[in-house]
Amino acid sequence: MNNLYLTNSLNNKKEVFNPINPEKVSMYACGPTVYDNPHVGNARALVVFDLLFRILIEIYGKQKVIYVRNITDIDDKIIEASKNKKIDISDLTKTITKKFHNDCKSLFCLSPTKEPRATDHVIGMIKMTEKLISKKAAYESKGHVYFSVASFKNYGMLSNKNPDDLNAGARIEVSKLKKDPLDFVLWKPSDKSDPGWDSPWGRGRPGWHLECSVMSEKYLGKNFDIHGGGLDLIFPHHENEIAQSCVYNETGKFANYWVHNGFVTMNKEKMSKSLGNITTIEEATKKYSGQVVRLSLLSAQYKQPLDWNNNLLIEQSKTLNKWYSMYSSEVSEKIPDCFNDLLDDMNTPLYISKLHELFNQAHKGDSEKKKEFNKACRLIGLFCETNEKRTEYKKNKVKISEDIILNKIKDRDSAKKKGDYKLADKIRDDLSKEGIELKDEKGKTTWNYK
Repeated sequence: MNNLYLTNSLNNKKEVFNPINPEKVSMYACGPTVYDNPHVGNARALVVFDLLFRILIEIYGKQKVIYVRNITDIDDKIIEASKNKKIDISDLTKTITKKFHNDCKSLFCLSPTKEPRATDHVIGMIKMTEKLISKKAAYESKGHVYFSVASFKNYGMLSNKNPDDLNAGARIEVSKLKKDPLDFVLWKPSDKSDPGWDSPWGRGRPGWHLECSVMSEKYLGKNFDIHGGGLDLIFPHHENEIAQSCVYNETGKFANYWVHNGFVTMNKEKMSKSLGNITTIEEATKKYSGQVVRLSLLSAQYKQPLDWNNNLLIEQSKTLNKWYSMYSSEVSEKIPDCFNDLLDDMNTPLYISKLHELFNQAHKGDSEKKKEFNKACRLIGLFCETNEKRTEYKKNKVKISEDIILNKIKDRDSAKKKGDYKLADKIRDDLSKEGIELKDEKGKTTWNYK
């Protein structure tokens, strides 16, 4: 097995993955803020880091991989949503968390090793804030506590931004209580009607960035292997995590590898609740099935943008209808060669193209290739449907046999020799409707599934 390579956002270079401890490979991915139904943009990060989890398990073994994905269940967005919907915050977070877990199951994502909730770790957040104040890396201002960006000389190391060039505004809270516009909140006061915890600075609640630093350290330590999330989290969220954690722990590093997935777009615009151009995971999986949505999310390399449209989903649906005709409970014991494409920075487009090749070999009667194909599908979380759903897929499979295809090709060759190109084109079109693609090259005609 070759080495695993990942693009590290710290330097934007593809690097060999060398874990701190191969007996305890560690990964943290930012989970949902549970204030509204998760959408397909959120699903991409879920599926990408589930795939990486599966790859790590395959390399190191399940018992040696710790995957932590948090639940943010205290946040200004949650408070605002509960007020707008006139729902108790506890009821709202429980409802959305349950929907999130159902979405994870519908997308066939493995359960993470740990799934901490922010509200269970507030004491740790208060302790981290206290220590940062004692180190003069944070300060109180009217019940708020802010991290001083000036206390961390490497601020901007992840986003490759110079603090002098950064401006308060988008995604940075503007406040006259700060000493520097870039300083970010560690603790803030809570109104009587809002969730809050007693602290040395009064009743309040933690800031978003602080939550992830405390939860990741609790389960993975001061320095761990991989930290993941969407591209939009690089700044300020992940940048701020690095700053406060490195100062708190007096370390030069937080996570060794930072992995970020690209956006899901609709009509070339980022899918987001603020733009109102979202498709929820629940809507997508009900219309097309979780397997189709999963394969669609894997169809582009994880770093690249992925445009969400019906054509994409229809094509992946056709692919799965075809592939399930080769479903078998028998799988190869060996790792298929195409696994190396996943090791190369999770190159799923190339991997999927190899799956098409394996399918064609299996369809022509190669029993070993059929086992290999089934193994390769399972490695990326496919072929996980129930018996009932598998039967449904098989009903949709290509029904035309190989003998009929070959005879049709002979008829077409004969028609071309006679100059009857109208008939030759009709035969090609008829086969195309059956999901068969013909290719003429060097005087010979070959066929393949679309």
